[in-house]
Amino acid sequence: MGFEIERKFLVKTDAYKKLGTGEKYVQGYLSRQKERVVRIRRAGDEAFMTIKGITKGATRLEYEYSIPADEADEILKKLCEHPLIEKTRYKIKVDHDLWEVDEFHGFNEGLVIAEIELLEEDDEFSKPKWLGAEITLDSRYYNSNLITKPFRTWTAEEE
Repeated sequence: MGFEIERKFLVKTDAYKKLGTGEKYVQGYLSRQKERVVRIRRAGDEAFMTIKGITKGATRLEYEYSIPADEADEILKKLCEHPLIEKTRYKIKVDHDLWEVDEFHGFNEGLVIAEIELLEEDDEFSKPKWLGAEITLDSRYYNSNLITKPFRTWTAEEE
């Protein structure tokens, strides 16, 4: 059984860009029910189907499978909900921790989120200076929710 334990934060500066190179990601959703999210992702030359369960705290079930890139492209185009999520992902090592920083494009332009995967919810980790507020429990920032309520449509009070 696969589990994902993930903490998420807003990013307050672009200092992370000096620490790694970005890779383009495009992803779409076949199911966005909170009990079962099914995502198709194209990451560079690779593609994946990911199935995630309901989030409890910072933990949820997660299963991920490689799929042929050409099939992923067709599923993204013909079967996934639109708009698709477009972003550039930076993988950045801070001390012994791996951070993934997502800089969103398209309908979610202006949103930058950093996440770290942990072995336990209460694990200690290094917090880079470019991290902002924690948003782990704020479902507005879930990629699957950014399809129906894109960041560019949020009012100043919603940010």
